[in-house]
Amino acid sequence: MTTTLTSNRRSAKPSRAAVRPDSPSGRVRIFNGVCVGVLIAFAILWLVPLLWALDTSLKPEGETTKVPVTWLIDNPTLDAFKNVIQAGNILQWYANSAIISILVAGLSVIVASMAAFALSRIRFRGSQIVFWVILAGIMIPGQALIVPLFREFAAFGMIDTYWAVILPQIPAPVAVFVFKQFFDGIPHELEEAALVDGASRFRIFLQIFLPLSRPAMSAVAIFTFVWSWNNFLWPLLVLTSTNLMTLPVGLATVSSSYGIQYASIMASAILGALPLLVVFLLFQRRIVEGIAGTGLKG
Repeated sequence: MTTTLTSNRRSAKPSRAAVRPDSPSGRVRIFNGVCVGVLIAFAILWLVPLLWALDTSLKPEGETTKVPVTWLIDNPTLDAFKNVIQAGNILQWYANSAIISILVAGLSVIVASMAAFALSRIRFRGSQIVFWVILAGIMIPGQALIVPLFREFAAFGMIDTYWAVILPQIPAPVAVFVFKQFFDGIPHELEEAALVDGASRFRIFLQIFLPLSRPAMSAVAIFTFVWSWNNFLWPLLVLTSTNLMTLPVGLATVSSSYGIQYASIMASAILGALPLLVVFLLFQRRIVEGIAGTGLKG
């Protein structure tokens, strides 16, 4: 009797081979496989150029133009990195980029969160119009504002200063949108209870909304930092002193003297992207949590 019951239970369990492709579980399995394949393809497309740049930077200049092209390195060397470091004040450029990017990220979080709190929780005439105007700023390319911004900062005598690079990057419409969508998802009961207890609007923002919006703050801070670090055109126009240049501008001035020295060009690209890779590796969990927790809704 026991043997019969055991055999019946075993026969009742569906085997993996018996799952049909047109069944719900089969479709889920196929969909998961397709997603994994797409992710692997995109990872390869992203990693191959990076690995090629690293491979080229470790080659002597004579091997970079060898035909046929090969991944193998006969004589690996760090001469390209030494040339880039010796050609410019790269440590000062790293410091300049770090100072500017950190200040831009911090000030953007403060300004965008306060603006989003006002749009989300304070009812005033024309709030929706203001919000749509801010969203319209996303569609305006930054290059269209270069001439008026340059004339404005030249009139104030701020050309060739840190603030000429920092101030135009602080207003970020995307950051305001992210914070507003996050604040819209916070229950109104928390705010009403704080108002009953006599808390001011600023105290509610500082002690309730900001602690709850840490995922949004992390996402905005990281992406703003990366965007500011990679910014090239505006710092190139307003910074003339070598000691004030950011890393992309400084490496561009050094690379322009290389001609067709591909190893040195790739070495400068690796040195410029290295801090961003470190940031993504250290804060990738924060980035995922920030994107998943920003409450983006239609």
